[in-house]
Amino acid sequence: MLKLKSFVLLGISSLITLTGTSTFAAGGLFAEPMLTYESGESTTSYGAPFANSTGTIKGVGLGARLGFHLSEIFFLAADARYAKPQVKDSSFNTDSNATAYNYGPVIGIQVPILGLRVWASSILGGELDPEISNGINMKFTKAQGYRVGAGFHILMLSLNLEYQDSNYGSTTVESAGSTPGNADSISLKNKAYIASLSFPLDF
Repeated sequence: MLKLKSFVLLGISSLITLTGTSTFAAGGLFAEPMLTYESGESTTSYGAPFANSTGTIKGVGLGARLGFHLSEIFFLAADARYAKPQVKDSSFNTDSNATAYNYGPVIGIQVPILGLRVWASSILGGELDPEISNGINMKFTKAQGYRVGAGFHILMLSLNLEYQDSNYGSTTVESAGSTPGNADSISLKNKAYIASLSFPLDF
């Protein structure tokens, strides 16, 4: 029985070490830089009587969180993302590089011993600015939406997967080409999965 207890204690100790429990502090400031890859589908609405247009938004990016561990279980932070995705639209056959960013608060729950985390984030603002393609150049602003995710923390890394649902409520038309509608009626919705590798750091 003594050997069994010793084996169990040793196993728990090893698991705590492998999952890097030191990054799950009981309280205090933390930062979490990350590398991201987004793959999503978009729908652009031009308002009645015009039909919607579909497309894809895919590409790599960077992100960072800065916040507090409220205990060993909860964390609260500001979350900012920056990306350089490829934006394609099927109806107008556009294919262009874009610059995108968004930001908002995130709240999460973590299980230190298992290295598991889940969280939810609100997108309070952001932009998507594709380069001109086929004579069409539009910038989408006033992003709103949410993001939910889960991650597994091991050593100094966290492997994460998120689902993001965002809507750009305002559009600046810089070059219209044959685009129907007007800037006031154009909006873009994006639903995407985001895989990321992050590096939680305590201070």
